[in-house]
Amino acid sequence: MREPVQATDAQIAMFHDQAYVDMVMDASRVGTGFLDYGDTPAFQGVFEAAASVAGSVLDAARGIMAGEMSRVFVPIAGLHHARRERAAGFCVFNDCGVVIEYLLKEHGLKRVAYVDIDAHHGDGVFYAFENDPRVIIADMHEDGRYLYPGTGFSEETGRGEAAGSKMNIPMPPAADDRAFLAAWEHAETFLRENEPDFVILQCGADSLAGDPITHLRYSDAAHRHAATRLCMIADEYCHGRLLALGGGGYNLDNLARAWCAVIEAMCGQSE
Repeated sequence: MREPVQATDAQIAMFHDQAYVDMVMDASRVGTGFLDYGDTPAFQGVFEAAASVAGSVLDAARGIMAGEMSRVFVPIAGLHHARRERAAGFCVFNDCGVVIEYLLKEHGLKRVAYVDIDAHHGDGVFYAFENDPRVIIADMHEDGRYLYPGTGFSEETGRGEAAGSKMNIPMPPAADDRAFLAAWEHAETFLRENEPDFVILQCGADSLAGDPITHLRYSDAAHRHAATRLCMIADEYCHGRLLALGGGGYNLDNLARAWCAVIEAMCGQSE
């Protein structure tokens, strides 16, 4: 257990535009209005709250890179919709993007894998690094034709020098564990082919059956399987380095089941 750590505005600006960081700081003092077009409200202290998410994820990554631990789970994190220049989808600062930039800039890693099994496409991460071949992305999400943010189609595989370094796997509404496991095989093969130096898992629980705003029908077994297999990949290619972020979820029972399954897998308990 580690105490929360608040990121500085300079650390947040590794990913976000400084003008946006300044705007959030101002909105945090005023405490009214929205940080985007209506999904993400400002409140007094919003900067400090969002900065504590980003800072805690950075602290986890620092600990992993220092060899203090090899696997870390940060439950209130994985805010993958925020763009470099704005908030989006309830996400103020994109801790995923901040920690990726940290690993690339401060540690010089060559292949950071970002794996996202949240029901929503991780658009804020994907498009921020769409042209960066150092960021390997495998994102399994509900088909954007049926769910926010309406992105993440299979033909989107990266641009320029990064072409082929990204994989989007849109899942149909009502996809279950059988569909997940079949799709996971492709994602795992892709990750292994890219031999990452560090693995980040965004394990949103809103892909479990019974979530009130999504339409996938996984059980916690899907999350357990993904975490178990990523532990194996991390051990084989990354000196065990795996950082899991809780992501979304709007059914508290599902959150408990999915996150416990991930933690158990990370602690070495078999499927």
